[in-house]
Amino acid sequence: MSQRPALGCLFEVVETLVLTILIFLGIQTFVAQPYKVQQTSMETTLLPDQYVLVDKLTPRWSPYNRGDIIVFDPPESWITAGGVPFIKRIIGLPGDRIELKSGKVYVNGVELEEDYLYAVGGRPQSTEPTLGGATSWLVPDGSLFVMGDHRRDSADSRNFGPIETAHVIGRAWLRYWPFDTFGILPTPAHPELEAAPAASP
Repeated sequence: MSQRPALGCLFEVVETLVLTILIFLGIQTFVAQPYKVQQTSMETTLLPDQYVLVDKLTPRWSPYNRGDIIVFDPPESWITAGGVPFIKRIIGLPGDRIELKSGKVYVNGVELEEDYLYAVGGRPQSTEPTLGGATSWLVPDGSLFVMGDHRRDSADSRNFGPIETAHVIGRAWLRYWPFDTFGILPTPAHPELEAAPAASP
């Protein structure tokens, strides 16, 4: 008589575990997932071994904005061992003309103000093109132009061009570990660009 209740209890435990795993996988697939920063390209905004929560849900109805930090699958030629996704900041949106001039970034002819850049000796790093590489890009529809905040230690759109939005995993919005760094990652406003005209092809 005691075997049936024991089997029923075991079934309930297994059922609960399976349901928990399915909910967890569903959340990670469609809502949010943790991401461990393993690169130095976002210093000092994000440091190696910090953890962020990647929002995968709201981009379904709220488009990415200039200044958002995103996690994405890099082009095949840039996939590292273990297939670690990249984390970078959005600099250009579809239709934007991005130019690098005298160490500065220009969006549609207007210099971009970048308070988040990695600083050397108290001065923000300059943004230089890759050796012999392009200095101007027109961001196509369905794509984003991304760069790391640590410009001299970042493989980004200067190397491989704009990325397709379809390759973006989500928007990094919360840094949660180490706990003393806990906080929402702000998206910088760029009032200098509000009156900038759209780029022409």
